[in-house]
Amino acid sequence: MSKLIAILNVIAWSGFWCFGYLALTTDPDASGRMVTAMVLAVVGAGLGLWAWFWLVKHTEEIGYAPKSGSRARYEVDEGLDV
Repeated sequence: MSKLIAILNVIAWSGFWCFGYLALTTDPDASGRMVTAMVLAVVGAGLGLWAWFWLVKHTEEIGYAPKSGSRARYEVDEGLDV
């Protein structure tokens, strides 16, 4: 399953970059094409982010990657006075 999500991640980000480029470089008179490309770019970005976060969570659960904290933790150094 994780390999399938990884493939989806690559395809989604590729779609984001391709359709995002098309949306930015389309002639402003062709607003229909621009909106369609923008919608497809947003869908690609959404799927790419979802797949990326799923992969991060999955790798933390199986122990491949160290667990990330939910917030930044600052630890005091021994030599500093606080």
